Amino acid sequence: MQAKKSYGQHFLKNESIARRIAGSLQQAAATGLVLEVGPGTGMLTRHLLEDQSFTLYAVEADQDMVAHLHQHYPALENRLFQQDILRFDPAAAFDGRPFSLIGNFPYNISTQILFWMLDHRQQIPEMVGMFQKEVADRIVSPPGSKVYGISSVFMQAFYETEYLFTVDRGSFQPPPKVQSAVIRLTRKANLDLDCDEKRFRQLVKTAFNQRRKMLRNTLKPFFAPEALMADPYFEQRPEQLGWEAFVELAKRSSSAAS
Repeated sequence: MQAKKSYGQHFLKNESIARRIAGSLQQAAATGLVLEVGPGTGMLTRHLLEDQSFTLYAVEADQDMVAHLHQHYPALENRLFQQDILRFDPAAAFDGRPFSLIGNFPYNISTQILFWMLDHRQQIPEMVGMFQKEVADRIVSPPGSKVYGISSVFMQAFYETEYLFTVDRGSFQPPPKVQSAVIRLTRKANLDLDCDEKRFRQLVKTAFNQRRKMLRNTLKPFFAPEALMADPYFEQRPEQLGWEAFVELAKRSSSAAS
């Protein structure tokens, strides 16, 4: 069966890269469950199935790919969900049990998958994923970087982020126009922030929507004018602040509103 592009996905054809990605999971044996997103033709699936320390499940939206996987990987027969990952409910599928997340994520929904992951972080202690390099760089970049942004803050608030390696364009079919990279996210001990999380998310998005402006100008919906003008803290731009600083701002803005 010829591999085809689906949901913005470029299928991995390099065996050594697939083996390296599969071997990058560190907590799969402890959770006993692994969920692969978008297995496609099964290049990564093959190596994951070789590991007997966990049970592999997969979510694939494309009907043709599901048929291909059923044919070539019968071990997945009752563990393959034909579904959009963004609509997949892991609490129901795994009865609330933790699992490791892995995949060559479709590039056009990769950021959405990260936010889906955050929504289900209680069940996901780690993730190993292939992304467009630009997205991978953004996730792991520290404050002060030009690519540091909303996804950087959100993911780093709950996960330790690691850039593992770059993947050449020729490792895919069809070859993408962009470089790819593999990263690993390991969940931190605290699952909840010491602030109103809704306020935290709103504040971060508001600040980065005008990232070139000082916080004094962008955070007017959250603070009184006198507070914004009196505190030199608000002379900074959003890319200068780590996630902890945004938590502090969320707490301060909640206090000011009460």
